[in-house]
Amino acid sequence: MKGVRTLFTHFVRCDPICTHNLHPMRVDQMQRWCLAVWPGSGRVITRAYATVGKLQSPGTGVDRKTVLKADDLAQKIRLEKKKETEDKDTPRLSPVQKRVMELRQLSQQLQNVHPNVLAKALHKGLLFQNQDILAINKPYGVPVQSGPGVTNSITDVLPVLVKMIEGMSTESRLHICHRLEKETTGAMLLARSEEAASHIQELFRTHQVEKKYWVVTVGVPVPSEGVIDIPIMEKEVSGSQPHYKMVLSPVYRVSEGGEAMIRVRASRQAQSAVTQYRVLASSGGCSLVELQPITGIKHQLRVHMAYGLGCPILGDHKYSHWNKLAPQKLPEGVLRRLDLEQSKTRYLPLHLHSRQLTLPGVKEHTDIILHCPLPKFFTKTLRRLQIPLPEKPS
Repeated sequence: MKGVRTLFTHFVRCDPICTHNLHPMRVDQMQRWCLAVWPGSGRVITRAYATVGKLQSPGTGVDRKTVLKADDLAQKIRLEKKKETEDKDTPRLSPVQKRVMELRQLSQQLQNVHPNVLAKALHKGLLFQNQDILAINKPYGVPVQSGPGVTNSITDVLPVLVKMIEGMSTESRLHICHRLEKETTGAMLLARSEEAASHIQELFRTHQVEKKYWVVTVGVPVPSEGVIDIPIMEKEVSGSQPHYKMVLSPVYRVSEGGEAMIRVRASRQAQSAVTQYRVLASSGGCSLVELQPITGIKHQLRVHMAYGLGCPILGDHKYSHWNKLAPQKLPEGVLRRLDLEQSKTRYLPLHLHSRQLTLPGVKEHTDIILHCPLPKFFTKTLRRLQIPLPEKPS
């Protein structure tokens, strides 16, 4: 009925014949037409008639340029009504689906926007800076290095970021000290000079930088704290979709009788991989786990959690299945808490966050401890799963 009132009001106000003394024949024709199209609209028309009578003053002329034809107004109302109907028919997204859609759009926007926009986001999220290094908060979905099909990367925007850093000239350069995967978020170090970059890289290479990651796992690790010491190697996985992935290469196996552990020959391709883990909180079959990699093998944390403990990281679609590439399969209870259908789990992001970096102090200087806040999608997932955050930062 709102549309009827709008149409009738515009007709009376904009028709050249209508002034303060409204032409009774034209108004009567319009009223009969509205009643035929929208039965029961008489009361609305009466209100519109009164509204126009108040707004118009005697002797007021009507600018012919502003005249709106009744047919045009009727068409406008039909389109508005059609849009309202389509909006009602459109299924509403659940909070998690909205979050995932926003996350996908965010990652796409950061990859496709002008480098200045990404650089401003990195500058706004600076965690630490001194005369030698900077610590940025790497966003989700943005790769560190450029490559085929990559529009924006951290490396690409460093020249723009330099101009935003106080005390750095436009001729200066920022250097990557280490890498994070495209889907990993959190603390990442940059160096102001090649000398500082080489020093930091040597600290990483010799495992002197203490790294702590927070992950959400599907399942609760048992025991709740321990060390995973299982070598990892890259292997081609056969099946309907042949592909390469990192796999465990244990140096021990259980005897046939299941009574003893037998040491086996290690593969030449296998690399030593050690991860410390600690469950911070759990609820509903999922956990918030702190991981501390002692070594730095490709996909080490993901492989150790999925294949070593049987608790894959939420959103890890690569290592949730052994012989195929498919969206992560979640238990019914977890799906209910996330308000998500199994067919939509492919939109879940990898919940792997670089939470803390600790650099050893040089000479009389103390250690540099960097904490990185969790991204919004991560904290929203924790709330959905009813997993509490630790009261004190780890």
